[in-house]
Amino acid sequence: MTFANPQYLLLLIAVPIAIGVVYWAVQNRRQMLERIGNPRLVNMLTANVNSRGRIIGRILTISALGLAIVALARPQWGENVQTVEREGVQIIIALDVSRSMLAEDIKPNRLVRAKLEIVDLMQRLQGDEVGLVLFSGAAFLQFPLTFDYLSARNFIEAADTEMISIQGTDIGEAIEIASRSFNEELFSQKVVIIFTDGENLDGDAVEAAREAAADGVLIYPVGIGTPEGEPIPIRTSFGSVRGYVQDRDGNMVFSRLDEDTLISVAEAGGGKFIRLSGSTNAASEFTAELDALEKAAVGSEVETIRIERFQIFAFASVLLLIAGELIPDRRRLPRRTGESGESRT
Repeated sequence: MTFANPQYLLLLIAVPIAIGVVYWAVQNRRQMLERIGNPRLVNMLTANVNSRGRIIGRILTISALGLAIVALARPQWGENVQTVEREGVQIIIALDVSRSMLAEDIKPNRLVRAKLEIVDLMQRLQGDEVGLVLFSGAAFLQFPLTFDYLSARNFIEAADTEMISIQGTDIGEAIEIASRSFNEELFSQKVVIIFTDGENLDGDAVEAAREAAADGVLIYPVGIGTPEGEPIPIRTSFGSVRGYVQDRDGNMVFSRLDEDTLISVAEAGGGKFIRLSGSTNAASEFTAELDALEKAAVGSEVETIRIERFQIFAFASVLLLIAGELIPDRRRLPRRTGESGESRT
């Protein structure tokens, strides 16, 4: 037996407390009766009290409480195995992990904000497969298309700028790697979502987007940063800033959002450019975009579902409460002989 909400089992501590309260009440009542002092008078006053019935009723009530708590914890045993068909689109997320993504013109920085947006987007998806490509001066598939959003989220949160040694930003290669990662046997729409600041230093991103679109892949760039730009901080292991990235001439490097490149990539890829600013929520915009796309069967999964058994305990709890209410509080005394007979003349 397992429990879907095992935390509610802690409430079972109320059962021994209730037993203690009932025991104290019974003892207190007995002491009060003893204070009257006359046993014969006490017996006369309590002759029709159903003491045993009262005790049984309290036991039933406490038992009903325990069963109700168990029902609240949702006990489960037994399993149902069923095949679930999933419909959706295939989504490859390309995340820029170049050093420029550490710029802090988008708080707390571009990379952290991008990861937050991706996680938010995944929480809104329903039946869509998700894969992840990481890129900077090179690109690689971090994990293939999957329905396992929890594992995917762990990979996304672990992404950082040290995962690719080749610095730069090659959006074109990211698009090519993503385009090769789709399942061509499925007819669902294929989408690449690129989270980047757009500083494309290598390759031809527009041509790569155009080729991907010719294969039926939609490209959606998300621009992270500001056109004004921000220097790229270099932090110590303790998180404090010890300097800023400089070029070969010793000048501080300012990383700026390249909207023009990303708009061109979106136009060539048949998608839409979205700029992520401090208040913009890209996940909500993408949810609306994805809902409008053609969905198809993207696979099936065998799900094992535990059978809920809380109904048994809830029903038993109600029965015990009803049974407790049916026990009479008073008992009928036997009538004495001649008590109701007619008087003799």
